[in-house]
Order: sequence, then C-alpha cells, then structure tokens
Amino acid sequence: MPVPSVPEPFYWTNEAWGPALRCRALDPIAPHLFTSRALQLSSAEGRMAAAHAIGAAEAVMVTQVHGNGVVVVRRGEARPSAATAADVLVSDDPQVAVAVRAADCVPLLLGDRRTGAVAAVHAGWRGTAAGAAAAALQAMHREFSTDPADIVAAIGPSIGACCYEVGSELVDAFAAAGHARHLIDRWFVTRPPARGSRERSTLRLDVAGANRDQLILAGVPEERVHAAGMCTAEHLDVLTSFRAEKEKAGRLAGVIRARTT
Repeated sequence: MPVPSVPEPFYWTNEAWGPALRCRALDPIAPHLFTSRALQLSSAEGRMAAAHAIGAAEAVMVTQVHGNGVVVVRRGEARPSAATAADVLVSDDPQVAVAVRAADCVPLLLGDRRTGAVAAVHAGWRGTAAGAAAAALQAMHREFSTDPADIVAAIGPSIGACCYEVGSELVDAFAAAGHARHLIDRWFVTRPPARGSRERSTLRLDVAGANRDQLILAGVPEERVHAAGMCTAEHLDVLTSFRAEKEKAGRLAGVIRARTT
C-alpha cells in the first residue's frame, strides 16, 4: 500500500498488517503509533495486533461519546470496562496500551518526558469544544504529577479544514463553551466562492489546529506539539473518513503505552 508523504517528525513503518504512522519526537518518550485502514479494529485480533506493535500485552479502549470524560489506567489496578463512557485515557501502566478510535475526529497522543505517563485523546468537534485535550493534561497532572511543560504531543490524521464543511451552529457551540473569540475566528475559516459564482461561502473547521492551540494554551511548549497534517478525507487509500465514506468507513486508532521505568 503506497503511503503519502508526511511532515517531520512523522514517519511511516511497515507492520505485519500494513502501514502505521509514528512520531520521532514522541518515540523516546513512549511507544506509540497511529494505525491505517489496513488494520481492522472491529475485531479483537486487530486490536491485539495494534497493542503488540508497541510492545503491550493488550489494548484498553472505551466507549467514546464525544465529550471530555477521563478514564485512568493505573498500573496494578483493574482495567476499565469497554462499556465505560469516556474520550480520554491516561495511564502509567507499561503493560497495556491505551487507544482511541477515529474516522475524521482527532486522535491525539501525549507523553510525559519526566514520568513516562501517557494519554490518548479522541476529539471531534464536540470534544474539541469541550476541551478534551486540556482535560487530559489536567488528569495527568492530578494522577501522575505531570507538568504540561514536560509533554510531547502527536496529533494524528483527521479531517482537514479543506474538507470539513460545518454550520454556524458550531461557532455558537464553541462560544458557549467559553472559547475566546479570536481563537474561534482562527479555527473556523471561510473559503470564498469561485469568481463569478453565486454560491454562498462555506464555513470550515480546523479541528486539528484547534487542538494544537488548546494544548499550547494549557502549557505544552509549542515546539513539542506535532501535527501530522493529513486529511483523512483526502487520503482514502491509506486512511478512512466517515464524512467521505459514511457507514462504510472503518476506524483508525491512536495507540500509546507508558514507558517502562
């Protein structure tokens, strides 16, 4: 399967099941990857393959509900049920991977350079409006004494502003959630119609950019926030997109485990 070029520090690897995306800046902090459409996450075998690819015995996934709820996976304690509703998983257990699924939403992976603790975040527009990325940082600080200044973040493939047309009600939702007007104006962009066209301008959301800004505002150094910059809807040969494929869409996963200390 041919793969598209990606910006530094991201790179592709060939797994037994196909291509996976990794981030060199996050490599020394925590084993991790973003899967491609080659891996079927709907099966237990597929989920186990993703975990094994980063040296974990199993993968913990929960029921994602497009919010900012957090589940803690702590070493030596029982694993959360797959029926647990959450969109953020934080962990210090090197034996298990924590993973989120996405098919246009942002899969976001965080690693703590000092403690080795990690987080996996699922952030669609609702989770982004609810501040799921900041909720992950708050939980890592509360549970594992993480300082945001020690975080390295990798933002995986998601739908880009090029393809993510939205309605004005989303602007209202972000404003109601308390986001500053100048940030909303940056996250929602308007593409002008072609010259001579009578079509109305369309509003588009840069959901990956919004999560990047939220991490930086929460204290993560700008130079340690890395975005793959790949639109899921534009790379259907290797990625998958609900907006482009509807019910036929599969899921990608962001998978990470805590560093062995």
